[in-house]
Amino acid sequence: MHDALNGLMEYLVLGLTRGSMYALIALGYTLVYGVLQLINFAHSEVFMAGAFGSYLVVERFVSEGDKPPWYGVLGILILGLTSGALVGAIVAYLLERVAYRPLRKRGAPKLAFLISAIGASFFLSQLAGKLFNRLNNNTFPEYFDLNKAVFHIGPAKVSMIQAILIVSALIMMFFLDTIVSKTKLGRSIRGVAEDAPTAALMGIDIDKTISRTFIIGGALGGAAGFLFGTAFVFSNTMGFQPGVKAFAAAVLGGIGNIRGAMLGGMLLGVIEATVPTAPWHGDTTWIPGGNAWVDVVAFIILVLILIFRPTGILGERLGRAA
Repeated sequence: MHDALNGLMEYLVLGLTRGSMYALIALGYTLVYGVLQLINFAHSEVFMAGAFGSYLVVERFVSEGDKPPWYGVLGILILGLTSGALVGAIVAYLLERVAYRPLRKRGAPKLAFLISAIGASFFLSQLAGKLFNRLNNNTFPEYFDLNKAVFHIGPAKVSMIQAILIVSALIMMFFLDTIVSKTKLGRSIRGVAEDAPTAALMGIDIDKTISRTFIIGGALGGAAGFLFGTAFVFSNTMGFQPGVKAFAAAVLGGIGNIRGAMLGGMLLGVIEATVPTAPWHGDTTWIPGGNAWVDVVAFIILVLILIFRPTGILGERLGRAA
């Protein structure tokens, strides 16, 4: 029983690690939906671009087998997050200017936006595959010893990678919530989300606000790409599964609601890690072949939420979220 509890706690930590990634990506979906009432299906490739962009930067500063001291690790972490966020922000801004704004100016139907986003998604994925030889086992150079960087929180064994992912994600989510709820930019974003024509009459630059919303969401997605690439392997197709699950997380929490995206991401990660795979009795799971069901959980939750509570757990639009 004690071993099962220890195992469950470790799966809970794993769930929080996954959930923090889903939450960061989901914020990009929910921000864009809040101001445009559209889903940016190319956001998963913004996440992917952040991973590759930060990889190119970090690789220049880290030599394999030469582990830097702790303050060097902190510097690399900040460098990776910054470069990933910058690349993600640039890609998201270009997406808005190329794939969205021309259609919005022409009053195109929403289906046109969907097709444009899917086309941009394929283009970015294939471009990254072309530039990086379509490798599926890209890894960041290790900037600390993974085998030794382990500590315990109660009965749970936590790796330094997991701690970095969870803490970094929580800090970024806190700052985003502060920006949206307490700054002039945040008031502009909420105003456009609530009523764009009225916001324009009150002096808010709609185009600039939408671009900045894409940039913020892209920066969070790009930073998540760096964190994901640090903990796992990455490739030009890495955005698909996390992107779909992050979308499910955004719907779970309440699409268009920032705090709902955070909550939905964390909940989905925990459910995904503990329900089908965690050992509930000794070394066995309550679902036979539990690992095979991990990717199914997100879709089951998405369907159930859409059936029984289409507005999600918190169920508010961005304009009313704060």
